Amino acid sequence: MGDIEAPSSGGAPSSLSVLMTVLPSKEFCTSKKGILLIGEVAVSFLAFVCFAASLASAFVTVPLIEFLGALFILFAYSTKFNERFKGFLWPLMDFLRCVTASIIYFIVSIIAVFNYRDGSSKAAGIFGFIATIFFALDFYKVFTELAEFLKHGGESREETTQQDKYSESDDDSD
Repeated sequence: MGDIEAPSSGGAPSSLSVLMTVLPSKEFCTSKKGILLIGEVAVSFLAFVCFAASLASAFVTVPLIEFLGALFILFAYSTKFNERFKGFLWPLMDFLRCVTASIIYFIVSIIAVFNYRDGSSKAAGIFGFIATIFFALDFYKVFTELAEFLKHGGESREETTQQDKYSESDDDSD
């Protein structure tokens, strides 16, 4: 009953193959962005659980929304979903998500730590402060990418490189 079954070769996909399609790629998980997003997801979930069990449960929506947002961005970046929809200005959306999350987490964590005396509220506040650090590091990383993105007029580096190659080949034909 407790044994792990081997993946089936039949019609239904095995749980391992389903799990591998949901998890981000190994290359993305080892990148700085991947580590920050996995940290945001994990700490936001822990803060959500602590807020749900505390007297400060009125603030439970903050970690829940940030957990779902970080989970979506983790999924989008790891599956390269963001590259299919270039009209959304992903760097700007990610920057705004990180800035607002770090500010809101900081405020809610201060309230949870200083206004409530139960242990789970204090733990939720501590996890909120840790989440503030993760989101602040992420918005600094995104800020540098966004500055590069806006410096090139909203074009990706590959598009700029291709345009430079074309302009050089035009100059050679004269």
